Amino acid sequence: MANIKSQIKRNLQNEKRRVRNKGVRAEIRTRTKNAVAAVGTDDEVQALRTAIKRIDKSAAAGVIHKNQAANRKSRLMRRVNAMHASD
Repeated sequence: MANIKSQIKRNLQNEKRRVRNKGVRAEIRTRTKNAVAAVGTDDEVQALRTAIKRIDKSAAAGVIHKNQAANRKSRLMRRVNAMHASD
């Protein structure tokens, strides 16, 4: 455990951020799964938009890197398009 006052404060801040970021990452995964599950239904476009929006917002907030956001969106679109091609 840290003895220095500023380090104690920094540890508390880091823990708050970690918990907040964990929730955001979980939401990204949930929205992505929902978008993949919605392929072929009426809600497909809306689910896909929501997933992409959440990914972009998490990158803007600094939870994930902007390149990581681009990779996730690319991977999501590839999966959706592959599912359409297999139909």
